[in-house]
This record gives sequence, structure tokens and C-alpha cells, in this order.
Amino acid sequence: MNDSPLPFWKRKTLRQMSPAEWESLCDGCAKCCLHKLEDEDTGEVHHTNVACRLLDLSTGRCANYRQRKLLVPDCLKLTVDRIRRSDWLPATCAYRLVAEGKDLPDWHPLITGDTESTRRRGHSVVGWAVSERDAGPLEQHVVDETP
Repeated sequence: MNDSPLPFWKRKTLRQMSPAEWESLCDGCAKCCLHKLEDEDTGEVHHTNVACRLLDLSTGRCANYRQRKLLVPDCLKLTVDRIRRSDWLPATCAYRLVAEGKDLPDWHPLITGDTESTRRRGHSVVGWAVSERDAGPLEQHVVDETP
């Protein structure tokens, strides 16, 4: 019998999490840092492989996370309310999964104890995304699915 308590993401709601717990939910996939295009007529969201200029394409992490909103005013800070309204978040996003009452994938760093497990298992944009500085028109970078 396992006497250990459930991990925090199974015991707490997103609103109950400490700032450190909240931040640790991020698996580092960086899919939320990719530009999306919304069809004005249908509202359909089209994903691209173009990353925010602050994304370090070798690590999948923001190069200036603390000042990202100042440097990139369009950057969206994830909140509980925004997560519930954001169908553009990937199906594997830990914030989305926890909000939906689902478990984290087996490759998530909180499960593996390895901060590189997302990338190693092919769930990161590292090696796949291009910087907005080099991309040109976003319409030329629409993809069917992110990795």
C-alpha cells in the first residue's frame, strides 16, 4: 500500500496552487509561445511553427520570462480563467489537463523528475519552431499540428 499523499496537481485546483506549484506545471513544450492566426470570419485558430522573439529555440524557454509582458505586450499570461477559455492550448498542456481533471502525461517533468523529458520525448518545439525574426509572413508557416 502506498501511504504517500497524492501529488499537488491531483490534490489542488489551479486556484489553490502556490506560485511555485503553478510554475512547475509548465512542461516547457513552448507550444503556447507559437503564433496563432485566427480566421476573422469563422473564429477558427490556425497554428504556426513561428515562435515569439523571446523564445530561446535551443531550450524552449523564454529568454526574459519576468519581463515578457513588458517586452512583448501581446504575450498572454496564463490564468485560471484564461485556461478555461483557451481552446488553442495544446491538448497536452498541463494547465489544461489539470483544469479538466485529467492526469499529466507520463513524459511530464513532474512525473519523470527530468526537466528535459518533454524535449526528449518529442513534445517540445525545440528543433521545429522558427523565430518570428526569421519567419516572414505567418500565413506561410501554418501547420496542421504542433509536435
